[in-house]
Amino acid sequence: MTKFTVNNQPVEYRMDPATPLLWALRDASNLTGTKYGCGTGHCGACIVDVDGSAKKSCLVPIGSIEGSVVTTIEGLSHDRSHPIQVAFLAENVSQCGFCIPGMIMAASVLLRNNPRPSEEQIRQSIANICRCGVYPRLVEAIQRAGRIQRGDDTVATGPRPGIDPKDATRVVPALTPTP
Repeated sequence: MTKFTVNNQPVEYRMDPATPLLWALRDASNLTGTKYGCGTGHCGACIVDVDGSAKKSCLVPIGSIEGSVVTTIEGLSHDRSHPIQVAFLAENVSQCGFCIPGMIMAASVLLRNNPRPSEEQIRQSIANICRCGVYPRLVEAIQRAGRIQRGDDTVATGPRPGIDPKDATRVVPALTPTP
């Protein structure tokens, strides 16, 4: 059994320690925001935060992170109010959206370590593959998120037009603590 923390909840996986973190999160914890893209660590769709580092969860065996703290896109914020999420919406980064959770997680780690990244630093840190080609908007969104985190910029938060606020903040069963 492998024990670590996922989105501030202690978990114990009764799985082979060689099981990739991606599958433990998606299959055992029902945290499907982390996406399976290539399975070889090239695309970045599966990036999560492991102990403050952006990790490609398809390459991380759960046995190697015993005692670690893992944050997935579901754990970044319950109401999409994290500066990265707000900036991605404000800059209209998403197209199909498949790669976005991995990009958001990689960007959150980048901004935690460097609140004022240059365009070049962003391009080096966020090497995720996006078939829609959101890269120009991605750079601006990450720079804007840094400004939001620092208090140099504001963006009205809330659900996008046409989304019922109740749907936007509904409880995620996998994140609801059990008594």
